[in-house]
Amino acid sequence: MKNRHFVTLLDYEQEEIQELLNLSKRLKKLKRKGERHAFLQGRNVALLFQKDSTRTRCAFEVAAYDLGMGATYLGPSGSQMGKKESIKDTARVLGRMYDGIQFRGHRHEDVEGLAEHAGVPVWNGLTDRFHPTQVLADFLTIEETFGSLKGRTLAYVGDARNNMGNSLMVGAARMGMHFRSVAPRTLWPEDDLIKQARQLAESSGGSVELHEDKWQGTRDADVIYTDVWVSMGEPEEVWRERISALSEYQVDSELMANASSDAIFMHCLPSFHGKDTDVGAQIASLFGEEYPRVKDGEMEVTDAVIESPCSKVFEEAENRLHTIKAVMLATMSDKRIEDE
Repeated sequence: MKNRHFVTLLDYEQEEIQELLNLSKRLKKLKRKGERHAFLQGRNVALLFQKDSTRTRCAFEVAAYDLGMGATYLGPSGSQMGKKESIKDTARVLGRMYDGIQFRGHRHEDVEGLAEHAGVPVWNGLTDRFHPTQVLADFLTIEETFGSLKGRTLAYVGDARNNMGNSLMVGAARMGMHFRSVAPRTLWPEDDLIKQARQLAESSGGSVELHEDKWQGTRDADVIYTDVWVSMGEPEEVWRERISALSEYQVDSELMANASSDAIFMHCLPSFHGKDTDVGAQIASLFGEEYPRVKDGEMEVTDAVIESPCSKVFEEAENRLHTIKAVMLATMSDKRIEDE
């Protein structure tokens, strides 16, 4: 995988994704044991963020430091990309100063442009279409819980056309899982991507289903996954529209009980599950009377579910570090780390 980009899981075969997961496990063992693993000593990476982040930024920074690299964070106001400098020019400048570039931004076309012109590995930390590093962490968490991915059923509940709905569908299909989009028809993934995912599933032994009925879509699932309904910065009108469309798809204890007896709950975070954030309190105030499900600031998931024993959200968050580290090491070096 040396010198390859990590832009979408569509670019990686099942065996390659599995090798990244295996490498993540080896690196996680080294981290837990406190053993130094600065395999990329002397390298430098640029972390280019058009959108703020907690987990993605921290995971990339700590991963870089653990591997012995320097990391330069360029926040939303930290570069001229797209404003005074084109994507192409930014790529050619950074590619001559850094050994790898992470991009987290708005348009998927931008990370593709960076990859085309940088001359060094480019990693997608999130775009409007895909979030592949998150899905690797999700898959590692599922493997740690159940032992394997193949044959497991993952039900994604909520806005199934966003970057997480897209990425989980593609990744699950590639890995021989049974994927279900559980959402209003207007929020299903794009037809072309569904077609691609179903072709992948046909080859891997998995499947891709689309459900409007949340009870049918989550029945006996091994994993119930959801994400926020609206991105930060969108106007109040969008919040009202999404809450109206999705309030009945809130993941609560009753919906979890419809899944398999040992089902786990997953969420890429951040999550709105109470009034202890400014946004949660605002949602409760603006929409709680009209939509009783959000009256306590709970949106895509209830507090009872996210704090329950079935919740794996914080294991998932930690695994961002180990899987991102694996992606950087695999695409920047041919270093092999063998199991003990």
